[in-house]
Amino acid sequence: MTVPNTALEIRLASRPDGYPTEENFTVAEANVRPPADGEVLVRNLYMSVDPYMRGRMNDVKSYVPPFQIGQVLDGGAVGEVVATGSPEFQVGDTVLHGQGWREYATVAADHVVQVDPDVAPISAYLGVLGMPGITAYAGLLRVGEFKEGDVVFVSGAAGAVGAIVGQVARLRGASKVIGSAGSAEKVKHLVEDLGFDAAFNYKDEGPVIKHLAELAPEGIDLYFDNVGGEHLEAAITLLRPFGHVVLCGAISQYNDKSATGPKNLAAAIGKRLTLRGMLANDHGDLRDEFVREVGGWIAAGELRYTETVVEGGVAKAPSAFVGMLRGENTGKMLVKLG
Repeated sequence: MTVPNTALEIRLASRPDGYPTEENFTVAEANVRPPADGEVLVRNLYMSVDPYMRGRMNDVKSYVPPFQIGQVLDGGAVGEVVATGSPEFQVGDTVLHGQGWREYATVAADHVVQVDPDVAPISAYLGVLGMPGITAYAGLLRVGEFKEGDVVFVSGAAGAVGAIVGQVARLRGASKVIGSAGSAEKVKHLVEDLGFDAAFNYKDEGPVIKHLAELAPEGIDLYFDNVGGEHLEAAITLLRPFGHVVLCGAISQYNDKSATGPKNLAAAIGKRLTLRGMLANDHGDLRDEFVREVGGWIAAGELRYTETVVEGGVAKAPSAFVGMLRGENTGKMLVKLG
């Protein structure tokens, strides 16, 4: 195929105050740079928008550098190699890398992973077989120290990570899997499609603790936290002694400058709870095991995944990102570029 001289990319125009808006981004035209030795040029076909990216829009020190105003953003993407300066990759290879938010990306070959489109649709490598999937798998089984028979509660359970957490827990022998979501439709999806034992709409009347206590009257053993705030506080109240909390995300607080921690954190002392944060990058050694087990469940029809795909090219990325933060997606939120 003919590679264009220029292509579109998304840059950070300004830092958001609270919820991001599309005005915080700008669409720009940039030169497409041919690959040097040890690089490949990729035409991106799908790109990911993820909650953690909201933190990178703030100019604060964190585990990843913040996005810079006037510069192109980045994130997970999968695409086709269209030119190569590396003997490890051929034109036509399908690859996964971290330079989304642009139509074409020139990437160091050692930052690119080849994926097999015959095993799963290529979009799956940004979701169930990608970062969200390994986050769910490692978070539940390693960080959360899941045990067969556990009662598991997952917040944000209809999202890309939460949906996989609940299904892996069920397939690994949880005695009960409970999820929370932000609409009646998503609650129905969790129970009827994904096999959760119970779920509730946290936007319904009454606090989270009320809904959770009704579904887990004898308490919970493991809480996978994607939301933070009131959900975390409720889970601490209902966790049984020696329970575990996996601190994966806090999407309810990313846009709230006045957010505070749980008021009942002291209860973790007497209950001897374990609250542990996690990042997917710490668990790369589990990838082969993860792909083998989760891929097998997918092939057997035992684990299902959902994608919300926004079409219209890279220019739709800002609106998809804002929509994801407001809960407009079910499962993984993706932007289709190709």
